Amino acid sequence: MLDVKRLKKDPEIIVDNLKRRGFEFDLDQWISLESARKSLQSDTENLQAELNDISKEIGISKKEGTDSSKLEKKAGVLTSAIKSQSKELTSLLKEIDSFISSVPNLIDDDVPQGKDEEDNLELRTYGKIRDFDFTPKDHLELGSHLKSIDMESGVKITGARFAVLNGELARLQRSLINFMLDIHTKEHNYQEVYVPYLVNKESLFGTGQLPKFEEDLFKLEGKENFYLASTAEVPVTNLFRDEILNSDILPAKLVCHTPCFRSEAGSYGLDTKGIMRLHQFEKVELVQAVEEKDSDKALEELTRHAEEILKRLELPYRVVSLCSGDIGFSAAKTYDLEVWIPSQERYREISSCSNFRDFQARRMKARWKNPSTNKTELLNTLNGSGLALSRTLLAIMENFQQKDGSIAIPEVLRDYFGSDKIKH
Repeated sequence: MLDVKRLKKDPEIIVDNLKRRGFEFDLDQWISLESARKSLQSDTENLQAELNDISKEIGISKKEGTDSSKLEKKAGVLTSAIKSQSKELTSLLKEIDSFISSVPNLIDDDVPQGKDEEDNLELRTYGKIRDFDFTPKDHLELGSHLKSIDMESGVKITGARFAVLNGELARLQRSLINFMLDIHTKEHNYQEVYVPYLVNKESLFGTGQLPKFEEDLFKLEGKENFYLASTAEVPVTNLFRDEILNSDILPAKLVCHTPCFRSEAGSYGLDTKGIMRLHQFEKVELVQAVEEKDSDKALEELTRHAEEILKRLELPYRVVSLCSGDIGFSAAKTYDLEVWIPSQERYREISSCSNFRDFQARRMKARWKNPSTNKTELLNTLNGSGLALSRTLLAIMENFQQKDGSIAIPEVLRDYFGSDKIKH
């Protein structure tokens, strides 16, 4: 959530920043709401001050034994007026909160300007794109050939865009999960956590999925306050909600493996075939909570941690800085890692690493205590996939496929997997 104090102080600067996103901030509505709040609050305070004075007069009158009935009648009228105005003010403050909650985060000054993903800025590439001496198959052909991806059973059990992984491919996914968690906990010093897959409205509001993106969520029928988590970012980041952390535990670094559930409303086309874009998929998620001064450094570190997984898997990838028109609602700055997909002859997103600065923390009331001032300050939160499992599986299948239809296993996974190949 935006800092209301800053919005009051520098509305034009905020309007200009949001325009870079393509978001038109309704300044007239904001001015109208804020003017109404000031007026109503001032009137209520004046009425309360008048009531306080009359209450003192009533006390003096009773002490002196004089008639205070007129004063008591006036006090009753004022009390009724204050209750009415307080109720109106409460309603207005809720309207202001709703208005502010629908406004996205401010973006950093160095975020590239652009309208969509075509304008994202490539920062670096890694790895050599394989030159096949045969026509490579896509992951769905390979999965069918190996009898390891069963989309039909997914449809039978649940519905479209759910998949069943069989045999060695299911084992490869488990191997990847263990490999990623080991690297992030043993080498990158993240603490592993296990969290609920169901989240409430407060958690989704805290990280910015609600109220704006409810259509992308799976809501439990008959359970108004429960949703399936769309990403581990939601339950893990909300571990900091309503907390005040001691400075000596910062930066707080958490890693978590969870399934994720997304309705993917409005997603059509090639990506809905196979396991590129499913309603249920797995992720290993990285979350950090840091002091404001460490926020920029933390984003670079977290991104390198996600990159390290791709490097060790020997998958070619690139890093792009998302442009102003492509960046997420809650993010101030985002780096996407995009892995090379041979069948599409292009890089595709496999991780988004974002700095939310204090946007989520303000919504969650997530704070830390500064020992030098003895005051509480808002945390800065960050997260990124380290990595998304279905797309990592897909990338390994396509990049490591052999002419006979088998899949070579990246060297770092062989001890986890127990073999150097998935045979046809």
